[in-house]
This record gives sequence, structure tokens and C-alpha cells, in this order.
Amino acid sequence: MSRADELFIQNCKEILAHGVWDTELEVRPHWEDGAPAHTVKKFCIVNRYDLREEFPILTLRRTAFKSCIDEMLWIWQKKSNNVHDLHSHIWDSWADESGSIGKAYGYQLAQKAQYKEGEFDQVDRVLFDLKHNPASRRIMTNLYNFADLHEMHLYPCAYSMTFNVSGDTLNGILNQRSQDMLTANNWNVVQYSVLLKMFAQVSGLKAGELVHVIADAHIYDRHVPLVEELLTRKPLPAPQFSMNESISDFYDFSVDSFRLENYEFHTFDFKIPVAI
Repeated sequence: MSRADELFIQNCKEILAHGVWDTELEVRPHWEDGAPAHTVKKFCIVNRYDLREEFPILTLRRTAFKSCIDEMLWIWQKKSNNVHDLHSHIWDSWADESGSIGKAYGYQLAQKAQYKEGEFDQVDRVLFDLKHNPASRRIMTNLYNFADLHEMHLYPCAYSMTFNVSGDTLNGILNQRSQDMLTANNWNVVQYSVLLKMFAQVSGLKAGELVHVIADAHIYDRHVPLVEELLTRKPLPAPQFSMNESISDFYDFSVDSFRLENYEFHTFDFKIPVAI
């Protein structure tokens, strides 16, 4: 059984059985037809994925591996906040007429600051410290900049990464304020697993654990029947992940630098409505 499937099943069963509904409250998200998008939620879920054991991708339904990586590179490598630099349409609902999502995500990572070692943006500071100061307990990024929130079309959901080197192993903690379990949970896990592997490789380290901390893990009301359908399925074995091991510069990676072999998954022909 894929570890990603195991944790997803465990999380969703817990949310459905013991979660708290917000149907009595006014909520910001809404469906395309204008109806409020209510959720049932669990406060603070913590999942651990050991990337040395297997790659954590769902088999209960297909996770779009290449699209996940493309969005991750859009944020972390291109440091873009414009959907014209992205090869999917997942951000279109939050983009303005120019394609911008405001001062969010990639914009925040691209902001530079002066340090005694030189001027760095957030990504390059991580890369520098992993190579030159791996014992540091300050290797982290933060997208939740209060001064710019009013100019973000969507507040960052996955907002912080903390990197920690133990011996020759790079571990990471992904902090997420909000998680739509059906549409985005495994999407984010796949993205940040690949990111951790990228940072490890270019720093001469091995990728270890990804710890995913979710403050508000929820299932939308119109997603409940779809999640219940997934929970009836039998997980399949996890696929094998590989990446181009010759790459030593973070900015040389592309979507084609990564492969999955023997990725088996159940078909899922249901259209998933997205709350906006």
C-alpha cells in the first residue's frame, strides 16, 4: 500500500467521522453558482513522509505529476506570480486581466534582502545556507508577508518551509494554514517532496523526511460523496521516482528532469467542483 494512500485514507476518515462543520457560519469560499462552500474540518493534522522509503503519490486516483512539478517550478524556480508563465489553468480564477495573482507566492520568494554574505532572495538564501551553513537552524522561507496580504489575490495556503540538515540528510517541514483535502492534499505533498529532493541533490545531501503540518484540514460539502467513493478503493503499490542526477544547479531543473515508473492508479471520472 502506498504510504500516501494510507495517510489520505486515515485523514479523511477522521475528518468525516469526527470533524466540525461550519454550516452555521458565514464563509468566504463559494461555488461557481454562488452558493457558499461549507466544509467539515479537523484541526491540526501532521503527516510524515519518509522519502527514502517511497515516493508519496496517491494511487486511489491519479495525481497529475507533471502539472504538480510545473506549478512548483513556477513558484520556486521562476518565482513568478503571473499565470502566463504557468502551463496549466489552475490559477486562472485568481488572476487579473494581466495574468497576475498579485504579490503572492513566487513574488514573495523573489524579494531580496541584504545579508553580511551578500544579497539573496529567499530561495537563494536557502541554497547558500545548505551548502555553506548546514548546521543553521534558520534555513526557512515564508510567503505570508502581512505587509503585502492586501495585494494578494489569494492568501498563501502552503506558506512556509523549514529545512533542517541532520548529518548528510535534508529534512523539511511544510506548514499549511488551509488544505482542501480532495483537490490539493496530495498535490502539495508531491510538489514539496520533489522540491526537497531538488534542494538535497544540488547541496550534496540526501532527501529524508517531509513533515506536513496542516492547520485546517477540510473536505468541502460537495466533495464528501467523492471522498467517500475514494475510501472504498484498494490502494496500489507506490511507483518509483527518479530524477536527473547530473543536475547540480537548482535552476537547471525542468519538468522533464523527473520521472515516475510503474505508476498505477484507479480511474476517477468524476468532475471535482472547485471552491473559489
